[in-house]
Amino acid sequence: MVGKSMMLHKMLGIKYPIIQGAMANIATAQFAACVSNHGGLGIIGTGAMPVEVARESIRKCKELTDKPFGVNVMMMHPQTKEMMEMIAQEKVAVVTTGAGNPGVYVPMLKESGALIIPVVASVALARRLEQSGVDALIVEGCEAGGHVSEQTTMALLPQVIDAVNIPVIAAGGIGDGRGLYAALSLGAIGVQVGTCLLASVECPIHENYKQAVIKAKDTDTVVTGKSLNSPVRIYKNAMSRQYLKLEKEAANREELEKLTLGALRKAVFEGDIKNGSVMMGQIAGLVREVRPMKEILEDMMQGAYKVHQKMMETMKEIA
Repeated sequence: MVGKSMMLHKMLGIKYPIIQGAMANIATAQFAACVSNHGGLGIIGTGAMPVEVARESIRKCKELTDKPFGVNVMMMHPQTKEMMEMIAQEKVAVVTTGAGNPGVYVPMLKESGALIIPVVASVALARRLEQSGVDALIVEGCEAGGHVSEQTTMALLPQVIDAVNIPVIAAGGIGDGRGLYAALSLGAIGVQVGTCLLASVECPIHENYKQAVIKAKDTDTVVTGKSLNSPVRIYKNAMSRQYLKLEKEAANREELEKLTLGALRKAVFEGDIKNGSVMMGQIAGLVREVRPMKEILEDMMQGAYKVHQKMMETMKEIA
């Protein structure tokens, strides 16, 4: 078992205690390799990928980086069993999961040498997953972009840390050194970030999407899908307003899903900011320019160190 207090970068053999979120249609092999090459842990988001496409992505990532990287699997994937078997065959360093319990696959993945780190949104799920033998947990709050929970990161994080005996990583609402430092102060061993990386030079999204993130203010995201028990945080636009209107009118699942069919791809690949599903977290208001990945990650670490120095001085004054 990995020590609860071991920092994430030591645990994974990377430079910084930062994981890249597995953003659907965005977390490609190339993007994951870029993050890993610049000190974080890149993650390939398999999403709705067929197994062989995911295998090709893993092999491509291995060609592009000699650093550790991971693969994310949504447990609702129609080929989850085959996907997990393939990942074990390819001997990926880290497997993150969402929307379910990967417990049945833990022995096989561990035998392949992988660390298993599921995303959780409650203390109860965290405890169940710990019992299944996973290596660490990613605690994600409702501030995050994409699929979210009800609780905030800073409220949920310390409760999960107190409830389990395995390492915990914070996600949701973290976009700079201050957020990183806050998460570490609450007992996390590192963080997972996504929205702040959307505005990287290397991110494979349409320029319109990047500009939407940069221009977004603190109140420019909204959560849709609550009526379907599938809440998703996205940018406020014509599509999200229509979606919320239909939810208020008690529209059925078919009507709502028709509105969002292909909407993420519209945003990512076509740059349709009005009708696409432009997923981003609440920290988009902190993102002000498109910058190289290397600079974003370095600034996050330097920012955390500056906050640490300031807090040391503040605590001396208090004492």
